[in-house]
Amino acid sequence: MTTPAERYEAMRIRHAEAATELSRFAAAQPFPLDEFQREACRSIEAGRGVLVAAPTGAGKTIVGEFAVHLALARGQKAFYTTPIKALSNQKYHDLCEALGSHRVGLLTGDTSINGEADVVVMTTEVLRNMLYAGSSTVASLGFVVMDEVHYLADRFRGAVWEEVIIHLPESVTVVSLSATVSNAEEFGAWLGTVRGETDVVVSEHRPVPLTQHVMVRDRLVDLFEGHVAFDELAQSGGTPHVNPELIKLARSSGPSGFGRGRRGSGPRGKRPSHSGHGGGGPSRASRPRIIASLAEQGLLPAIVFIFSRKGCEQAVRQCVEHGAVLTTASERTEIQRVVDQVASLLPPEDLDVVGFWSWREGVLKGYGAHHAGMLPVVKEAVEALFGAGLIKAVFATETLALGVNMPARSVVLEKLDKFNGESHVAVTPGEYTQLTGRAGRRGIDVEGHAVVLWDRDADPAQIADLASTRTYPLNSSFAPTYNMSINLVARFGLDRARSVLESSFAQFQADRGVVGLARQVRERERALAGFEESMRCERGDVAEYLRLRRELSEAEKRARRHSRKAQSSAVAASLERLQIGDVIEVPSGRLKGKGVIIDADAVSLHPRPSILTLQRTIRRISVDDLAEPVEVVTTMKVPRRFTGRSPKERRDLVSALKAALDRAGSAPRRSPLFSTAKGEDDASPAAEVRRRLRAHPVHGCPERDEHVRWGERHAKLARETSTLRARIRGRTNTISRQFDKVCDVLRATGYLTEQSEVTPQGAVLSRIYGDRDLLTAQMLNSGELSGLEPAELAALVSLLVYQGKREHTPGHIVMPTEDLQERYRSLVRIWSRVTDEEERAAVPLTPDPDPGLMRPVWRWAQGATLRRALEGSDLAAGDFVRWAKQVVDSLDQLRAASGDPSVRGCAEEAMDALRRGVVAAG
Repeated sequence: MTTPAERYEAMRIRHAEAATELSRFAAAQPFPLDEFQREACRSIEAGRGVLVAAPTGAGKTIVGEFAVHLALARGQKAFYTTPIKALSNQKYHDLCEALGSHRVGLLTGDTSINGEADVVVMTTEVLRNMLYAGSSTVASLGFVVMDEVHYLADRFRGAVWEEVIIHLPESVTVVSLSATVSNAEEFGAWLGTVRGETDVVVSEHRPVPLTQHVMVRDRLVDLFEGHVAFDELAQSGGTPHVNPELIKLARSSGPSGFGRGRRGSGPRGKRPSHSGHGGGGPSRASRPRIIASLAEQGLLPAIVFIFSRKGCEQAVRQCVEHGAVLTTASERTEIQRVVDQVASLLPPEDLDVVGFWSWREGVLKGYGAHHAGMLPVVKEAVEALFGAGLIKAVFATETLALGVNMPARSVVLEKLDKFNGESHVAVTPGEYTQLTGRAGRRGIDVEGHAVVLWDRDADPAQIADLASTRTYPLNSSFAPTYNMSINLVARFGLDRARSVLESSFAQFQADRGVVGLARQVRERERALAGFEESMRCERGDVAEYLRLRRELSEAEKRARRHSRKAQSSAVAASLERLQIGDVIEVPSGRLKGKGVIIDADAVSLHPRPSILTLQRTIRRISVDDLAEPVEVVTTMKVPRRFTGRSPKERRDLVSALKAALDRAGSAPRRSPLFSTAKGEDDASPAAEVRRRLRAHPVHGCPERDEHVRWGERHAKLARETSTLRARIRGRTNTISRQFDKVCDVLRATGYLTEQSEVTPQGAVLSRIYGDRDLLTAQMLNSGELSGLEPAELAALVSLLVYQGKREHTPGHIVMPTEDLQERYRSLVRIWSRVTDEEERAAVPLTPDPDPGLMRPVWRWAQGATLRRALEGSDLAAGDFVRWAKQVVDSLDQLRAASGDPSVRGCAEEAMDALRRGVVAAG
């Protein structure tokens, strides 16, 4: 019960707020504002920046919309930034609906609508570029909303957020909206240092409580005891307990999954009408049965996260083939209208290629997929249909979890691990929260439901720990790039640029971490003094004895390394001598067997010839694949135009290979080049150290082993302490030191003078953005982009944009034209020189040019159909569109940066040639 004083204070606040913009804004909303939303809005109206950290679906964007309202009320501009184009498009339409399209603009890499409007929605990269270019659009800017600001932790693009926050004019109020992070106060403190007074508003309250379940076959079992939403329990200060029934079922079924046990309860205590399967641990239910189970319990619409594009498409197909229809006749009429709109945007000849008809069949029955390989226009249609409640089940990859507003009643996770491009890794607590945060639609659902599918390796305690962990810190990924550095030097000069970089969140976090590291060093120094006492020996110096032991170990290692190096050199020499048509036998390893060399002179820094094996596969072979040198068994003729792309080509050449082997006989000769010497030069030093060790007085001490144990503990702790001291040194001015190394490369390549002034070539680089920014500028400044046809320029630029998976790329790369073949070789030579300088400066290496997109882009720019453009590649249609748009972005940068009118004109023609059909759709 409140006191009179508390009631008076509440009344005073209400009266004070009645005359504010917040009051007028709140009155126009269809629902009352939550307290955290009001608190953040009050801070903004008082002239302070704000960081809002709250769960997905809590309503953070209301705070951003209030900043927009306040800007318009004060006659100022507002920018609303997002990390991805899809979210920018969505926010643009939301604001157009609320404010009118004449007051709202949209700027993304390939879209420009009403860019001088009072309110402009844009991707964060666009704002960064505007700040570096000194755009007049920033004039009269009052507010910048940074939606999904936690994206600054992204290791590829996160630095852009920090660049924007640092470089925005002091007069601009920054409104940062973040998912729940455990170090919001630390991030807010940094914002305060670079932006001025910033309030931190944290809410862990979900407007729609989230209940956690495990699905055993096709029935739900509550994860936590007592059917209470974890969010409610956590806010009350309680600790969630795993459902005892779940633990009992797990134990009774053993490693095979759930087996004999009582039936689990569904949401709100409902009992599913179907029974579980007993026996020795049931297999997981099929995807159609999982959706049917959710439907029976009233838990649709649902998002099922499957960390695989192929898996998402398979899931839709399985549900369609199963026959269950989730939509009504009237809903199908609405869906058909959207389907027809999509079809009208796509060329009729491309409908088959993009899988339009199977997609249409799925959405009409209430099922859809959502992943990065889909055409943007199709993906956006799925988002619209799901948001309208017409699609009932979406099978999605994790890309859906970022930003795009697609709430559901339930969210299902098929697995708790995913492939990150290199290996399978566990889903983190932060990712789990982001994914399941989609469950529960505000104003529609009483509660949301998160469902994990049980499998034989699952552990209820681990699932509970994942669902209940609330510790996911926001860590900076900031590092100076070439473009960033050249722009900073151009604007501020070298010294001030260095100080600007030292104001980054990355340096802020590093400096804070030094305090804890220094404490650890002091603790270890005290322990070292104790170890020194324990290792003392009356006969001699234990530390000296241990140094001899280490010296002996190093001498023996050098001997082994010498042997391995000689072997590696022999292997490399055997590869360098190979020529096209040589038939070899790989004696061991994963490529063991016979094959013919089909490419020996591909542009490369190390010998990596391509081989066609007897199994008709084409592989590159390198030193790493071989334990010993290869020997030529015989030689044969390889057709001059052999590419290996068609099965018939490979089949014919393998037949010729078998015939050549028959003629040559079976037993291959051993290579005479490899010596099995065991490092004779190192044997003598090792023997001498061993003699000195045995002659040392400590060696004969009866307590030698005890001394050595303490000595080794001392040595290990001393190494750890030294590492900590190095970390302290490394964390001091880390960003500025990286900046200095980047500037060394820029001087070596002619973009900065020795006096650190920006050269004309550097001015070109200042307008080039991307992972290969320096390489792109080098190509432009060298004249290698001049004198090309538009389709050739587009294809060449794709080398500077695309990054694909090339484990099975044929060794011999055939370019669409001879001119492109020569330009490609020139590009690789330039790249090689750039990476030489990067290695000398000890900075990350520029990715090598990737030709995997060249032919599709060249064909498309030539006017080919989508089917013809993608022929011979493994690109999905959606991937091609995404990469083609990035090529267009890069061409636009070249058009703006080039001083050559012919290059500018060719770039414009190439952009026009690419922006057609599916690339322009939507």
